[in-house]
Parts: sequence; structure tokens; C-alpha cells
Amino acid sequence: MSSMPRVVVFDCEGPISKNDNAYELCTHFVPHGDKVFSNLSKYDDVVVDVLHREGYTAGSTLKLILPFLKAYDVTDKQMADFSAQNILLLPETHDTFSFIQQYAEVFIVSTSYEHYIQTLCKTIDFSPNHTYCTKVKLDNYSITDEEKNHLKWLVAEIANMRQIEIPHDAKAVADFSATDQIVIQRLDEIFTQELPRMSIGKLLTEVTTVGGEQKAKAIRDIKNRLGIKLSEIMYIGDSITDVEAFRLLHQHNGLAVSFNGNSYAVRNADVVVMAEGNLVLAVLADHFCRLGKDQTLNVISHWAKSVVEQSGVDSDLLTKLYAAYPGALPRVELMSLINADVLISESAKFRRNVRGMVIGRLG
Repeated sequence: MSSMPRVVVFDCEGPISKNDNAYELCTHFVPHGDKVFSNLSKYDDVVVDVLHREGYTAGSTLKLILPFLKAYDVTDKQMADFSAQNILLLPETHDTFSFIQQYAEVFIVSTSYEHYIQTLCKTIDFSPNHTYCTKVKLDNYSITDEEKNHLKWLVAEIANMRQIEIPHDAKAVADFSATDQIVIQRLDEIFTQELPRMSIGKLLTEVTTVGGEQKAKAIRDIKNRLGIKLSEIMYIGDSITDVEAFRLLHQHNGLAVSFNGNSYAVRNADVVVMAEGNLVLAVLADHFCRLGKDQTLNVISHWAKSVVEQSGVDSDLLTKLYAAYPGALPRVELMSLINADVLISESAKFRRNVRGMVIGRLG
């Protein structure tokens, strides 16, 4: 084993759990919350990936829904209790963390609310000091009855909106259909004009979601905390919130891994993984920590049982992996311009199979 320090960073929802906790909270506590969240998630994708609005962070859907949770009197305790009762880990998670922590520093960098991350840490016996997440204390914010009534009216309006369809290669609002332009304009009015005028609108300015550039910032913070190079970091993500972290590592020869990723993650990854459980990530981390990025990519380019066996992976880890996958190993491929379209399509399909059709389609 190399004496060089190595770090493995996980996004949470996707690589560790099947949950989309914010979607589930919104669905449970807000009438038609599933439609509200899905519509706001697509709006979030538009603002980030098409409009590139300055100061707007990928994953801000988690901030946008907070006033609506408050309108329906949701408390921090309810958020924590619901999270604890509904956590759904991927198969093999306990083994995955047990193996990786033997030879690497492990961190979780997640857009998820702290209520959910605290529950996750207890579930997998992981240190909260090695996590970055969206912090909010909903109980600290007050809301008037008038604001509650207006927000409930907005819930009905947003739930009844047509979900935006993002045209391929869209660059501006004018590239969308006329109907979708109206939806985008109306959501802009709600979140840049109406809500900021309310007292509860402070949630939109005071809460910082850990997505996009905030995830890249967390990676830099980990680098500084441990006194390592970015090239010594392997990051595992699955969505638009991970793109900036992926790009940062690309620039500094770190390893970016898409795990059951959507198009945003796959397009920006070095390695694309499709698997029902996450133990294969321990195999990749084993290679990365012993051999570095280049030799890890070389092994992946010849991915097969015989190649993995000959590359010196921990024998106990291989035994566990073969027990979980007695036939073929989970799919692991290098990302390239040649296979990008195929991998994006197949990973998206696999993602929906693992996490469900609705969650699998969220950005």
C-alpha cells in the first residue's frame, strides 16, 4: 500500500442511499409536493445549466422548497424523524465503508439537509465531522398567517404548472417553447420578487445549499484540512450538483466517478459505474489509493474479473464482491467522447431502475 495519503469523497444520495430526502419530505408534508418538487428541480436545472445565473447554486431546489415546508408547519424534529424512519441504504454500504476506511480518509459532501445526514451518520457509524451538507434550522424562522396562505396558493399554482422541457443545446430562455418560457418567467417572479418580499423569504438568502460550486469548495477545504493535493482525491457523484467538483478534479488530475449518474454527472466524469450496490466503489478506491489515477484508469480500460484479481485488490474485498455478483462484475467504463451518448443513455436507464422512475429523473 502506498504511503501517499488518499481521500475518497462520496456524494450521499445515489452512491450511498436510494433516497432523495428533500423530494420525499416535500411529497410527505406538502399537498401535491411531488409535483412541486419535480417542477422546481427542472427549473433549477434550467437556471444552472442553461442560464448560468450568477450566484445561483445547483441543488437550490432544497432552498426553494423550504418556505413551503414552513407554510405547512413542518419542524426540524419532523424533518429528522421522517429522515430516520425512511432512510434506504444501497446494498453493501456497510461493507463498502468498512473496506475503504482501512486505507483512505473518507468524507461525505452532500446537498442533503443536515437532518438527513445526521441520521445517515448514525446508521453507518460515520463521523459527522467528515461531512458537508446543507444546514438549516427551520424552527428559527417565523411566518405570518398571511404568508402561509399565500404560499399555499403558490403550492397549488406550481403543482399545476407544466414541467419544463429543456431543448438540446438551449442557451437562453428564448430557446424554450412559448409555454415553457411563461413557466420560467413565472417561477422567476415567485423566487426573485414575491418570496424575497416576505419575512420567510430570509430562507432564500440565509440558507446555503451545498451543491455546485459549494461542493467544489468543500473539496478544496478537505484538501487544506489534510494537507494533500487534489490529485489524491477520488470523488463519487451522480447528479448536476456534483459537476463543479468533477470539473475541479479534472483540472488537477483527481478521479471523478459517476455512480448510476444522470447526464450531467456522466458527461463530466472520468469513470462511469452502473451497479445495484456500491461495493464496486471499494474496489475502485482500493486501486486509486494503491496505484494512483493513471494505473486505476488502465485497470478499468481492461475491466474483467481476471484483470481485477491480478491488480492486487484485497482478497477479502474480492470475496465479498464475487459473492454479491457471482456472474459478471458491475459495469465500469471509462468516459470518452466516443461512448458518451451511449453511456449517458444507459446510465440514466440504470439509475431509474435502481432509484425509481421519479427520483431517477431528477437533476
